[in-house]
Amino acid sequence: MKLSVEFYRIEDEINLTTEIENNQTANLEVGKEYTIVTMNIGFGAYTKDFSFFMDCGIMLDGTKVSGKNSTAASREVVLTNTNGAINIVSSFTPDFAFFQEVDIESTRSYKINQLAMIQERFSNYASSFALNFHSSYLLYPPHDPIGAVKGGIATFSKYQIAESIRYQLPIDESFPIKFFDLDRCIIITRIPVSGERKLVLINVHLSAYDKGGIYRQLQLEKLNAILDKERAEGNYVIVGGDFNHDIADSLNAFKTEQFVPEWVYVFDKDKLATGYHFATSKEAPTCRSTDIPYQKDVNYTVVIDGFIISDNIEEISVENVVTLNGKEISFVYSDHNAVVLKFKLK
Repeated sequence: MKLSVEFYRIEDEINLTTEIENNQTANLEVGKEYTIVTMNIGFGAYTKDFSFFMDCGIMLDGTKVSGKNSTAASREVVLTNTNGAINIVSSFTPDFAFFQEVDIESTRSYKINQLAMIQERFSNYASSFALNFHSSYLLYPPHDPIGAVKGGIATFSKYQIAESIRYQLPIDESFPIKFFDLDRCIIITRIPVSGERKLVLINVHLSAYDKGGIYRQLQLEKLNAILDKERAEGNYVIVGGDFNHDIADSLNAFKTEQFVPEWVYVFDKDKLATGYHFATSKEAPTCRSTDIPYQKDVNYTVVIDGFIISDNIEEISVENVVTLNGKEISFVYSDHNAVVLKFKLK
């Protein structure tokens, strides 16, 4: 049985500037406080009951477990989860927002255009979108085929986006990983700052299914090369999103009845480009295991979402969002929690 009718990669360095929607005119100012939020919305599928077919794990008692699902339970679930994620992000009235796993026309999310839903709520923001999962039809898994997929990452800005470029990331193109690990990429958007410099926003969703970490290392090398270039030009830089690495020394930070999953790698901060540091929190987790449905203190949880910032940016605060208006929202609408960074340009 063929897994898919096609596999191809989008070429490197695609200029998305002409595709920016609803561009704004305002520029940034040095010394003013700004807010950026990142959230992986999990294509609207991840209720607490959802488990993902590619994830396997081991309970502390030795029981082996594996996920079941690849598509959302219903159209209503996708709408509820997508709106829930949008509500979380919009509640912080951010100046900028990063979203990952945003479907625009996919079988797994009932062909709901989640990008359009976000754009409707963020109607006074510029937005740039890049595909990182595109397949005419995936016939796997047999019990719940993924089907056709068009999904990606999106960056939103209250301020003018002068340029937006999609850069390809190295991935494992061996069979069958190439069909499931996305056409990994980053979006780099440039926001003018009063004066000559730019705020460079880099929206990332790095690899998870990479045994041995070979392609994760190659992705980091490409990211570091970009960071070095931007630092040399004196720009402000924020990298944010789903790193698929422990980025907050949180490997064993939270109560669980599971062993650490094989896919969780610790980000080696010594290998990060000079002049940058992580802006993260480990007061709460940002990602749960999806080899079983979610139960607090049972599933393995870790911090893999957050930000890298250049040293010319002042970090004011970082919050991993688990409550909203006094209500518990941790892993209610996605297998990820949102992360909020408040910052100033020095």
